[in-house]
This record gives sequence, C-alpha cells and structure tokens, in this order.
Amino acid sequence: MSDIYAGIDLGTNSIKIVVTQKVNDKFLVLGSISSPSKGIKNGFIEDTKLAVASVKNALKQLDASLGIKIGKVIACIPSSNCKMNIVLGAVNISDYNEITGSDVSNVLLDAIKEEDFKKDELVTAMPISFTVDEQTDIKDPKGMKGSTMEARVVISTVPKEPLYRILEVLKLSGLETVDIAFAAVGDYYCFKNRKYDELVGAIINIGEESTNISVFNKGIQIKNATLPVGSLNVDKDITYVFKSSLGESRRIKEDFAVALSSKADAVDFMSFKIDKDNTKEVHQLGVSKVVEARIRELLKLAKNEIKNLTNREIRYIIVTGGLTELSGFQELVEQEFGFVAKVLSMTTMGIRHNQFSSSYGIVKYFDDKLDLRGKHYNMVSKDDMEALLTMDSSLSKENMLSKVFGDVSEH
Repeated sequence: MSDIYAGIDLGTNSIKIVVTQKVNDKFLVLGSISSPSKGIKNGFIEDTKLAVASVKNALKQLDASLGIKIGKVIACIPSSNCKMNIVLGAVNISDYNEITGSDVSNVLLDAIKEEDFKKDELVTAMPISFTVDEQTDIKDPKGMKGSTMEARVVISTVPKEPLYRILEVLKLSGLETVDIAFAAVGDYYCFKNRKYDELVGAIINIGEESTNISVFNKGIQIKNATLPVGSLNVDKDITYVFKSSLGESRRIKEDFAVALSSKADAVDFMSFKIDKDNTKEVHQLGVSKVVEARIRELLKLAKNEIKNLTNREIRYIIVTGGLTELSGFQELVEQEFGFVAKVLSMTTMGIRHNQFSSSYGIVKYFDDKLDLRGKHYNMVSKDDMEALLTMDSSLSKENMLSKVFGDVSEH
C-alpha cells in the first residue's frame, strides 16, 4: 500500500494544506488548498477560536475536493525562539546482526535521553552521521553489520506554550498531529538533492509579516533568525504612496506590479477603487518602483542576517514565499546576491506556487524520516484510501495528469 501524507502550514494570511501519495519514490499531489486565515500571526496562535474556524474552513474545502476526510497531518511550526544543539548517542548491536530501523531509532533515543525538556519541547532530532564500529560518516547504516553504532544528532527545541497552542488548534479542528517540523525544513526538502546535502546554504522565506532566514549545513538546519518585515510591508507601501486600501494594494501587487521596475511598462495602468463611487489609476512603472524598493531593502536585511548567523561560505541561497511569484523576482535576487541565489520554483502539478513550499516539503521530510527508521505510514484509513483512488471525478484534471506522468519537480 502506497503512503499518503498531509502537511499543513498555518500562515498569517492563509492556511496551506497539501495531500500527497508516494508511488515508486514519487510524490503525487492528490489535493491542496490555500484558504484565508484569521487568529494566526507569523505561525503563532493569537485567537484560538478564529484559528480553529479558519482551519476547519480549509479542511471543509479540501475534504470536499478529495471526497474523504483528512484527520491526520504533519504540521509546520515557526522557527522563532528555537534552540539547536549537537548531541551524541550510542547503542550495542546484539550478535553482530544487521542494523535495522529499530536500531536507528534506539540510537537517536539514546542521544536525547539526557536532555532536559521541562521548558522546551523537542521538535526534530536529525542525524548528522552514524559510526558503525570503525566506519565513520555513514548516512544510512541500515543493512550494515557491526557491534556498536554511534550517532551525531542535531536536536532542535522550541518553547512549549506557543507550540501547544498550535497543537490545540489542530486538535480542536479535528486533526491528529502525527509529527511536527520547522517550516524551513519543509522548504529545504522541496529542492533537496545530493548536491545540496553536501553544501552550506541558506533559505529565505518571505512571509506575510515576517521573513525567516535559515542556514543549512549538509541538509541540516543549524541556524535561524526572523526579521519583522514581510509581504504586508509591500502592501502598506503601496497604500501609503497611492492612497489605496490594503485590500486593493494587495490586488495591485499580485495582479499588476513586477518586482524589477526595469521590466515594468511605463504606459500600462490599472484602475482601483478609492471609495464606493470613485476609481483611481496607477501605472505599472510607478507601483513597481515602490515594490522593488521594499523588496531590495528586505533582501539586504536578509543578506546581513545570513552574515550574522554564520562565517561559513554560503554555496547556495534559495528564496521562497508567495511574494517571490512576482515577475522579475529572480533577476532582483541575482542583483542582490549574485548567481549563488535563486528563487524556488514549485513545478509540481497541483501546487505550482511557492506558498506551498513548506506544507509540501514537510511531507517529504516525514517520509525521509520514516525511511531511515525502516517504517511506513498512511494518514488515511484503508477504506478512505480506496475511495480516494477510485473517485476520479473528485480530482482535478491537473492532479489526474500528475498520477499518470509523475512529479516533474523531482531532481
């Protein structure tokens, strides 16, 4: 039976849920939703009732499109106030047997057994490498033989109270949280491959009200910082300059502006309402200059933050978030960072938008975690899975094509 996973990302502006099916090492999108959110700010819960209502509304739309009820999820959580540390674990292998997934789980448990989790909650325990007897720098020891196995592990923790509020919202919405991980980890797994797994790099995720910067070393998140500026600041700049409402400013940004003003049309214009009876025009060149100025400032702040986080040579920078969908964003990123940086390109059928990077990547992380431990998991029942795979009429044409041709985003 193939594995079906659901990932959820609670954002300030929207809730993103992605449901995937793993078939022959490919992840096919069976359903996705981006639904407006309330009561959530920068991934944290400000109003439980509003947040629960928002999650339930998103689930209702998703369940209707899939024809089944999603009851289990992997949840993205914000990296703010996280702590990271390297710990060591060791176990004996009985009778020189082949190492199994259970042995891997045991050595990871041994690595965290002395840690104090009274104030903080464990989020991830990601192995850097394993040592089997005298063999070192092993990524996956399953199937090897030896008498002892050691592991170097990066553990990450967050304060309990804000995390428990997220889990409470999911529970009150009718969801069982199977696992949690930082949104940045999901972003990384969207483009993860052998090349990036050997390098030091950074991920910049531009959210609604904040921007998260994470440094990864050999595929493992080791540093993190959050800037109090995001896509909403662009909307506010447009509002300030052109006297449009925030809602109209968002529409102007998403439907008309470009990130690099040199690509804008000086003649093209867009009309927007200033009140019930009156409209106003804004030219693409003018609004794009405002947008570009704010994005450049944001990228410069992110660049400085990367320097503050690490002295190591950064070999790649990936920029994601809904704002990066603006035309010309790649060229703007290259101007600020050079060719070491690029905008994430979500080409997976069913979720061709960077707003889904965290919720999609988180399921790939979860599957990778299970694979290392030699396990499988399905987030839907057998009956629901059969219903899901037979109700072709409930799936979009694009997702049906995905089932036929596979995931074109795989490297």
